[in-house]
Amino acid sequence: MLRITDDIILQDWEMTESFVRSSGPGGQNVNKVSTTVELRFEAARSPSLPDPVKARLKRLAGRRWTKEGAIIIQCDETRSQARNRDIARNRLAELIGRALVKPKRRIATKPTYGSVKRRLAAKKARADVKALRGKVSED
Repeated sequence: MLRITDDIILQDWEMTESFVRSSGPGGQNVNKVSTTVELRFEAARSPSLPDPVKARLKRLAGRRWTKEGAIIIQCDETRSQARNRDIARNRLAELIGRALVKPKRRIATKPTYGSVKRRLAAKKARADVKALRGKVSED
């Protein structure tokens, strides 16, 4: 069980963990111990998450979201399987926490009359400066 907020608690059946051998340095231990954690969370089927949160989660997850609607988080930061497992669970909790925040709606605004005038005056002044850089005619 993974507690995200007081209202959202992920059950164990929604998450599956598999352990594979890590790549990279680690000496002889790397060939014996499966320390990399692959955490799979069935987000689309989860009854714990409301639909708007699932939609934001899909956008935030990006490549980690599969066609079946699962999120796959992989962690091989440390040589400890337990520590990698905790890191993967924390990443999932953080991702869901970011999806819980509803983005503020942008309100379109119009520039003020004075700011439009100042911008056009600055553009005109800059154009005049650049025009004076050209070749001087013999006239």
